[in-house]
Amino acid sequence: MKLPARAGVVALVFALSISAGAQSRRPDHWVATWATASVARVPAAQIAAGAAPIAARPAAATTAPGAPAAAGAARPAPRPPFYPNNQTLREIVHITLGGDHARVVLSNVYGTTPVQIGAAHVALRQEGATVVPGSDRPLTFGGMPTVTIPANAVLVSDPVALAIPNFADLAIDLFIPADTSASAVTVHPSAFETNYVVSGDHAGAGDADWAGATTNTSWYYLSHVEVTAPEHTPVVVTMGDSITDGTASTVNAHKRWVDVLARRLMPEKSNRKIAVVNAGISANRVLSQVGGNAGTNALSRFDQDVLMQPGVQFVTVLEAINDIGQARLNPSPSAADLIAGHHQMIERAHLQGVKIFGATLTPFEGAAYYSEPGEAKREAVNAWIRTSKEYDGVIDFDAAVHDPAHPTKYLPQFDSGDHLHPSDAGYDAMGNAINIALFK
Repeated sequence: MKLPARAGVVALVFALSISAGAQSRRPDHWVATWATASVARVPAAQIAAGAAPIAARPAAATTAPGAPAAAGAARPAPRPPFYPNNQTLREIVHITLGGDHARVVLSNVYGTTPVQIGAAHVALRQEGATVVPGSDRPLTFGGMPTVTIPANAVLVSDPVALAIPNFADLAIDLFIPADTSASAVTVHPSAFETNYVVSGDHAGAGDADWAGATTNTSWYYLSHVEVTAPEHTPVVVTMGDSITDGTASTVNAHKRWVDVLARRLMPEKSNRKIAVVNAGISANRVLSQVGGNAGTNALSRFDQDVLMQPGVQFVTVLEAINDIGQARLNPSPSAADLIAGHHQMIERAHLQGVKIFGATLTPFEGAAYYSEPGEAKREAVNAWIRTSKEYDGVIDFDAAVHDPAHPTKYLPQFDSGDHLHPSDAGYDAMGNAINIALFK
């Protein structure tokens, strides 16, 4: 499927952000406190004709959420791809920095036709699908309770007054009245968060309406959540693949290395204000892509997923292991090719005054796509990240998790079992290995 150009998206986001700010007539400074990077789920008819939905992942590139299957065990059959149709989605997002006003940015950036939002609400989540009493707020767009997102576009909601603590869970309700299966759907498939679906319009409805909800672990039509914050409040964007996305981490537990970093940067009883948002996509690559499940390559999505995040001052980059692994014995892309790709992200960040930190690639011996030529590329890329001084700082994840006696492998306690993705303990070690002085 041909993916849409992004130039119009950039212009529309900018224009709508100005419009929302003008309507609110508030002098607030907005920052992203949660975000996700999206991919395209192809129309249902294309799947019926043999196209791969985003749920069909390369076995070597990702694993199912949670603990990996034991060696030789059969994987559970994947669920059929979901397309909202006269249904309400209650999507749960775990924000970092709190605030007293919020707005939600919805995305149809990969949609090939407009999508109607029949109603939208935001509330503080209590547990499961229940929300904190009295916290529900209807969302409007230019004062309208219903809105249509054009193909390839995003829309910013009007601000709502809501006291949001740091590290709160928000429940974002979206009623999708029409069948969306004829268009590509903008989705983040690996949320590692349980989300809820009921038939009909139940946006903002009470707990009883959600008692029989079905569940999934993907986010639909969400781009990011913004909160008001003091001027110059920094935002950290973590750019990466499945190891940033959180593959093999425990669902609903917020145990990605990104979550660990956020809690370290803003510990309890701290007065520091800083937000951390996750721009990881499972199976993503620096230079290429195969199908929608991996998202567009890092160079293609860098502006959309990193530089356009409100308040971004810092970015981390942990990416290239899929380029290396999927190449297997192919000499292309070379380590030099991947370094050139990293250099492009550095240049683009610096043009916007954003500091950018390079993270070394973690071990992968034993993974399904491991090869000795691939290991040589990983070592070359890591040596460049550590010594070139092109990045503004280095995060040495490799040193944090590899086995000193066998540096091409994870320490056993840090290996999820697929020899590619960390366990919860491995993610914790990664998050704790970061020098947080980089972000001051």
